[in-house]
Amino acid sequence: MKRKYKVLIIFLVLLVLLFLGGLFLLHTRTYQPLNETLKETESTSQYTVKETNDALIFLPLNNKGQQDTSVIFYQGGLVEEKSYSTIAAKLATQGYPVYLVKHALNLAVTDKNKAEAVIADEKIGDYVIGGHSLGGVMASRFAHAATTKQLKGVFLLASYPDENGRLDNLPLSVISIIGSNDGVVDKEAYQDGKKYLPESTLFYTIEGGNHAGFGDYGDQEGDNPGSISAEQQQEETVNQLVEWLTSLEEN
Repeated sequence: MKRKYKVLIIFLVLLVLLFLGGLFLLHTRTYQPLNETLKETESTSQYTVKETNDALIFLPLNNKGQQDTSVIFYQGGLVEEKSYSTIAAKLATQGYPVYLVKHALNLAVTDKNKAEAVIADEKIGDYVIGGHSLGGVMASRFAHAATTKQLKGVFLLASYPDENGRLDNLPLSVISIIGSNDGVVDKEAYQDGKKYLPESTLFYTIEGGNHAGFGDYGDQEGDNPGSISAEQQQEETVNQLVEWLTSLEEN
C-alpha cells in the first residue's frame, strides 16, 4: 500500500513538473512587444489607455471626436496583446475605441468568446471584431455564433475563417488584409477560407508587408523579410481599416 502511495506521489510530481515545463516553454516562445511599442500604451493628449483583467483599452479623447464603432482585437498566436499597441493607438487617434483582448497563454483559441466579457464590462455598443493570424480565425468563430445586431463587421489581418467561423451567410461587412511577403500564413488554407467569406468581402494586399509586420514584436519564425518597415505596414493597415470603418458608419 505504501509503495502504491509513493508511486502516486511520484506520478503527480511528474505531472506538475511536466505542466510547469510546458508553461515555461510557451513563455519562452511567446513574442513580446518591443520596448518602443510600450510607449504607445501610455495615455496622450489624443487618447487614454487603461488596463483591465480582460483587455488593454485605448479610448479617444473628446477633442478628436469619438466614433460610434468600437474595435475589438484578438492577438496572434503566442503574441502578447500589447504588441498591437501601435495599430490600437493609431485607430484611437482617429476616434475609434480599441480593445486589445487578453487571452490565457496569449492564445485566442483558449476562449473565442472572451470578447463577451469585454463588451459587457465596458458597455460597448456597435463594434467590429477581428484579429491577426490565429486571432482572426477565433474572431471569425465568435462572429459566426454572435446573435447581436451590435456586431457590424469582421477584419482579418493575415488570417481567414474556417468552417466553424464561416461568415458567408451573415449580414456582415468583412475586410481581409495580408502582406505580399507573408511567409507564415498557410496559403492553401487562406485561399480555401475565401469560400467562407461574403461575396462583398474587401481584399487588400500590402506590397512588401509580411506576417509579423502587423504587430511590433520583431521577427517571427518562418516569416519572410518585409521590404517595407513594420511602421509603414501598420500605417497602411490603419488607413484601410479607417476607410472600411467609415463606410460602415455611413451605411
